[in-house]
Amino acid sequence: QVQLVESGGGLVQPGGSLRLSCAASGTIFSIYFMNWYRQAPGKQRELVAAITSGGIRNYADSVKGRFTISRDNAKNTTYLQMNSLKPEDTAVYYCNVRGSYLPGREFSSWGQGTQVTVSS
Repeated sequence: QVQLVESGGGLVQPGGSLRLSCAASGTIFSIYFMNWYRQAPGKQRELVAAITSGGIRNYADSVKGRFTISRDNAKNTTYLQMNSLKPEDTAVYYCNVRGSYLPGREFSSWGQGTQVTVSS
């Protein structure tokens, strides 16, 4: 089993910054993708940012230029640096990690979610 522990959420004013962290632990053979999703009440869960094992990054159009995803392979950890935050960024943010715990044995694990609230 692979567990994800998220941290870094909180309340911030518009224009402020937060950094989310997500650490994976357990039996891990390889990590393919590390992703950040978010979900606001009454809204669909959406992919915010993703990073591949090779460090290739993709972002939702709504956060391009403001958010940066990174990963530390030695620590099995991904980070989401969020700058110039807007009220519409308010949501529960979920970390998702896809990989394998044995060759050919894939997993997809989710973090517990961390609340990000952007309000004046």
